[in-house]
Amino acid sequence: MLMPENRFKRALAAREFQVGVFLGLIDPYCAEIMAGTGFDWLMIDGEHGANDPRSVLAQLQAVAPYPVSAVVRTVDHDAARIKQYLDVGVQSLLVPMVESAEQASALVRAMRYPPEGIRGVGTALARAARWNGVEGYFTRADEEMCLIVQVESRAGLAALDDILAVKGVDGVFIGPSDLAASLGHLGNPGHPEVKTAVADALARIVAAGRAAGVFSADPAAVQAYREAGAGFIAVGVDTLLLRNAAVQLAQRFKTAGTPRAGAAY
Repeated sequence: MLMPENRFKRALAAREFQVGVFLGLIDPYCAEIMAGTGFDWLMIDGEHGANDPRSVLAQLQAVAPYPVSAVVRTVDHDAARIKQYLDVGVQSLLVPMVESAEQASALVRAMRYPPEGIRGVGTALARAARWNGVEGYFTRADEEMCLIVQVESRAGLAALDDILAVKGVDGVFIGPSDLAASLGHLGNPGHPEVKTAVADALARIVAAGRAAGVFSADPAAVQAYREAGAGFIAVGVDTLLLRNAAVQLAQRFKTAGTPRAGAAY
């Protein structure tokens, strides 16, 4: 059996522009719907979404037949939880709130087998290795791992150059909402200071030879961030797509006019 290839990592290395969306509905049926809509990558959220290894596994299985890459965001930096995600088949992790080179280095080690890392060996139980069905899994596993660290605070920006110097960090994703809060603009990721900080960070990431990512649902901001070097962008959230569409549908018919006199219900 062949080793699954990490299409997302290869696209980042090739500097292919990729558009993605966050998944927070915690449901494989919904994930499969999103997998067929044309996005390049789907971010299964385990930080703000109530996902765990079991729900992530179900969503990975649901999207597997589609030409879309799955990225999983962890809730924290816990190496044991990361091990579980890798064993169920996650190859690309996005880890939030990274603020130092030491934290980035620890995450790299959590995603790699010894001697380069600390990932535990349990391939007989691991979907990632197809339960020992992938020949030469140990010789290829580390190179298929993709680590995206999320920088989203004043401290993270201050340490960005050091983080970028860590071997094994494939890319950096800038989180404008938390960054806005850290810079004193809670709830206003579109503040000029925040936009300037994001654009500057993206340019520094690209200059260091790493993939640069960001979240924004504002087309004008997305264009500006692309010009600054962003190569992968998340442009929406499934929960908001559902809610906004439902609100619009309800309002469309509630304001469509009153029934004609004598009309039957």
